[in-house]
Amino acid sequence: MRVPMALQGVSVVELAGLAPGPFCGMVLADFGAQVVRVDRPGTRGDLSRMARGKRSLAVDLKQPRGAAVLRSLCARADVVLESFRPGEPQIPTLRETGRGTLPEEGRPPGIWGVMEKLQLSPEILQRENPKLIYARLSGFGQSGRFSRVAGHDINYLALSGVLSRIGRSGEAPYAPLNLLADFGGGGLMCALGILMALFERTRSGKGQVVDANMVEGTAYLGSFLWKTQQTGLWGQPRGQNMLDGGAPFYATYRTADGGFMAVGALEPQFYELLLRGLGLKSDELPSQMSITDWPEMKKKFADIFAKKTKAEWCQIFDGTDACVTPVLTFEEVTHCGHHKDRGSFIIDSEQGVSPRPAPQLSNTPALPSSKRDPFVGEHTEEILKEFGFSQEEISQLKSDKIIESNKPRANL
Repeated sequence: MRVPMALQGVSVVELAGLAPGPFCGMVLADFGAQVVRVDRPGTRGDLSRMARGKRSLAVDLKQPRGAAVLRSLCARADVVLESFRPGEPQIPTLRETGRGTLPEEGRPPGIWGVMEKLQLSPEILQRENPKLIYARLSGFGQSGRFSRVAGHDINYLALSGVLSRIGRSGEAPYAPLNLLADFGGGGLMCALGILMALFERTRSGKGQVVDANMVEGTAYLGSFLWKTQQTGLWGQPRGQNMLDGGAPFYATYRTADGGFMAVGALEPQFYELLLRGLGLKSDELPSQMSITDWPEMKKKFADIFAKKTKAEWCQIFDGTDACVTPVLTFEEVTHCGHHKDRGSFIIDSEQGVSPRPAPQLSNTPALPSSKRDPFVGEHTEEILKEFGFSQEEISQLKSDKIIESNKPRANL
């Protein structure tokens, strides 16, 4: 019998966007939420390949009837997720009435962004569905002087302060791929915000707006850096501290066959095991914490690691507490015995490999879909019928090019 997943019964409407938003939606889908991805007709779908477990509805939101379709979905959904760039503060258009001068209908003062222009603002959707969680994922947040500026992971990472701490000594800071801000501070933090809002709703019965942004999310991920500023842990220039590449016992080293080993022997007892594996004796070396000797010790370690292959070093350090592990490539990682033991990687119907959803839940584990990603508009009619649209209404919307339906053709 199929075990219910943790988010079973949670209905999510995800407006198609770039990688962080789709990742957030995929996390929710992996743990059982029913995620409908709203695509623009004629587009190619999720280029970031984060559509696992989702269904696709293609609708033209720029047309009022298209926006009305989305409002109908949101009236019955638990969560709506959008990642459009926030808008500009607006002075509402005024109209004369018998009661004096009032703002135009539907155009309240305040921030007037994409969703507001489409008549899909939190005020409108939550008025129709007070229980709706309205998640807004952006780069810089819904307010502030940078809120309307374009950016990418490296920009958000830079503005968070975290980028200034990442890089080698004497070199410019560098971003660790686009993982920290886009996916850690952005997509994952947004998923956390949604889950907290869903939990709070069990008490209040009301939804709320989740303002998730990559700058603040990344800064929050970096709380350890902020909280340890006065401890001496970061007293040296970038790249010369214990945890940023300065210490010989917390670094990576090239092996004889061009591979790499990662060393993280921070504690004295682990450091002693590292030295033993390298064939060194601690009483013949400087103190582990002698910062002035770190550069020379890194050279010594590098020379020793370069004399054996990655496999040979694995044989030496496997099963020890020296905190030395191989740097696995994507090709190697699925063959790792530890990952095989735990089933850490999964294979989809197209033989694509990806990490299994984490964390593992003992009673309601994630059971990610193994099906291919949906085509744009593949489930349009199916979804609309579920949300109460008649076949006549659906046919008319198709005829008027408000929606698009692209059912896959059977291979004969």
